[in-house]
Amino acid sequence: MDNTVEMQIVEAEERLRVAMLGSDVGELDALLAPELIFTNHLGGVIGKEDDLAAHRSAMVEVHELTPSERHIRIYGDVAIVSVRVHLSGCHAGVPSQGDFRFTRVWALSPDRVWRVVAGHSGLVA
Repeated sequence: MDNTVEMQIVEAEERLRVAMLGSDVGELDALLAPELIFTNHLGGVIGKEDDLAAHRSAMVEVHELTPSERHIRIYGDVAIVSVRVHLSGCHAGVPSQGDFRFTRVWALSPDRVWRVVAGHSGLVA
């Protein structure tokens, strides 16, 4: 595995984590690809604009997002990340918390920037 690419993905994952914690819509906009497809733990599918709108309106508030393990696989200009996190926050004002596993697909854009093109979350029982 190319350690340079792996470090770029680790850095991008940390930027994403911090952006989610702060509902930093500008940073999220930079990290999420326009064609993002994200499947949440309830089976719902959202796109980039849905995600940005949820953070912009405070529909989603993330208070804690602590990773406990991460696996990264690099395939050329694509990286797949599986990360387990403890998440706490609010959705539509309702508090919740739990352990989740996120799978994210990062792709190198034509302008040579890593962006999330697909993702999935699942509740860890």
